[in-house]
Amino acid sequence: MTYDFHTHTCFSDGASIPIEMIRFAHAYGYKCIGISDHVSYSNIEQLIGPIRRDCELAEKYWDIIAVPGVELTNIPADSIDGMAKRAKELGAGMVLVHGETIVEEVEEGTNMAAVSSKYVDLLAHPGLITPREAELAVDNDVYIEITSRIGHSLSNGRVVKIGRSAGVKFLINSDAHSHNDLYRGDFQREVAMGSGLSEEEYNIIINSNQEKFLKKIGYR
Repeated sequence: MTYDFHTHTCFSDGASIPIEMIRFAHAYGYKCIGISDHVSYSNIEQLIGPIRRDCELAEKYWDIIAVPGVELTNIPADSIDGMAKRAKELGAGMVLVHGETIVEEVEEGTNMAAVSSKYVDLLAHPGLITPREAELAVDNDVYIEITSRIGHSLSNGRVVKIGRSAGVKFLINSDAHSHNDLYRGDFQREVAMGSGLSEEEYNIIINSNQEKFLKKIGYR
């Protein structure tokens, strides 16, 4: 059963409406999918309600956990804590932050702001994460993403090395923008192995971290 907490719909830069994305995930054997469209103050109030309603619809009729979330993307680093708090107030089940990937011009300081916020749940594709950022992620229970997204995944090896030393909790996510990007077969494990994770570390993510993350965000 696959858990994948980072996907996008046509509400931002994805291809499908939320219920379609959830339906494909269910058909592919997913146990849990998180919808995490890109937001800022320009659209945060408009998106969270509709995404929640499609997640609730899916859970009513299908055996899948559907988490309505947001990904705070390319916003001023100093605004992250306040915007994450606002997302939770509006009903977001989880808050992701678009980390300092090496393939986009994300503002310096974004990673640090994300791992310092009590309202942020997951730092996505953090790029050249520093030891201090990893330590703060542990202290503040912010999970760190290993991604299969083209481009963002180029720094997975660094993320694993630094995160492992600090003892961070990893999640493996697709950052899917289409149902074609969702995990099928054993690809999630292959991403883990390709990132330098051991079989034991992969099993901890699959058998422990995913459920711990659901408990953290109130779904257990």
